[in-house]
Amino acid sequence: MSESATVFKNLIAGEWTDSVSGKTFANINPADTRDVVGHFQASVVADAQAAIQAASAAFAQWRRTSVSARARIVNKAADWLEAHADAFAQELTREEGKPLAQSRDEILRSAQVLRFYAVEAQTFTGETFPSDDPDQLVYTQREPLGVVTVISPWNFPISIPARKIAPALMAGNTLIFKPSSDAPLIGYRLAEAFAQAGIPAGVLNFVTGRASDVGAAITESPVVRAISFTGSTAAGEHIHRSVPITTRTQMELGGKNPLIVMEDADLDRAVDLAVKGGLSLSGQACTGTSRILVMESVREAFTTKLVERVKNLKIGSGVTPGMDLGPLANRKQLDTVLGYVASGKEQATHLIGGDQLTGEGFEHGYYVTPAVFTNVPESARIYREEIFGPVLAIVSVTSYDDAIAKANDTEYGLSAAIATSNPRYMHRFADEIESGTVKINRTTTGNVINAPFGGLKRSSTSTFRESGRAGLEFYTQIKTVYRGL
Repeated sequence: MSESATVFKNLIAGEWTDSVSGKTFANINPADTRDVVGHFQASVVADAQAAIQAASAAFAQWRRTSVSARARIVNKAADWLEAHADAFAQELTREEGKPLAQSRDEILRSAQVLRFYAVEAQTFTGETFPSDDPDQLVYTQREPLGVVTVISPWNFPISIPARKIAPALMAGNTLIFKPSSDAPLIGYRLAEAFAQAGIPAGVLNFVTGRASDVGAAITESPVVRAISFTGSTAAGEHIHRSVPITTRTQMELGGKNPLIVMEDADLDRAVDLAVKGGLSLSGQACTGTSRILVMESVREAFTTKLVERVKNLKIGSGVTPGMDLGPLANRKQLDTVLGYVASGKEQATHLIGGDQLTGEGFEHGYYVTPAVFTNVPESARIYREEIFGPVLAIVSVTSYDDAIAKANDTEYGLSAAIATSNPRYMHRFADEIESGTVKINRTTTGNVINAPFGGLKRSSTSTFRESGRAGLEFYTQIKTVYRGL
């Protein structure tokens, strides 16, 4: 299969081009490492600089393009994604591993995001202010920043860049888009959608390659006025420290997200929240549930129900119907998860899972069974560190105050949830949890496209939010105008 795998190119200045390096890298199917999904450009600094130059050259015309004309292009790109949703879903599952139904939903959701911003940006404007001078008009106008960089991860490799790229384009910016090297094909399809929609040359540039080869070039250049990045906290902090003072950053980073289960919770529903929030996408979500803080009075009953549910989860290739969990995304993820499982077995009580699957049908993939631990001390690595895998840590709490204190005892603050039927707990939780996303009787994962999304503490730069109308704010600057009449 490697012999016939397609070679995919960069998109720079409106042309699909090879990297000047003359090299490519293989995109591997994590469910079957013998399957090469495609070969992508191993870009270098010269490619990145060409993309920046193209975006800079295209900016003057694009910023003057009417918002309705921009919207037509964005809507056509959405049309392209919807028309090819089934084929693209197959590709996404092959390169990333998630179940096919989830891949298709992600592509359709991305098209929905494009349509949202095509409409929302047309009412996003400045304000008029009263003045004591009757012969003076004071108002603000929002203007695009210029060239921006979008760097996206592999776990939601089209929906995350879609919610970054759409507002950037609708606000009048030009951009460089670098997808993760672990799932570049669906990013290519997103760039292709805009190319098919007729986006002018240089407005959107697509570059693949290792962050170590092109990352600094597309983030530290003074021409780049904004960077939207989703990934690890360490990488985000490095970018944030390295960019010029004139460059904005929007960083969506790690999480160690808690689910509190109160004594009055519906335990079946709480188990459902834990499984869907913590094990969907094989635990590879920044908002995934990782710590479960359970009231001591219901801990045994909850744990029994959870373990039984986990036992019955089906693991296999994402293209096989009925699978609950697919493979982990790459070998590094597998090794990391197995390392945390080994650490958990030394520091806590291991109840189930955490085993690499190697039998028939699994021998060429990165499969691991979901793990559950209890009696987890607060000093344990599986309690403190982001795992990004299907590992759940159960911790006993004795009261709501104990639960909220433990939930907040983390360097992260991305998402948090509570399972309860008590309105007082709901109200206090929304007020007292140190998290950018607060869920009440809902999974820690998931967000609607028209509401802001972002974290607190080291889960974000705490500057600008993504998603919703707030997503447009990041890509615009305000100019205040005083006009004499």
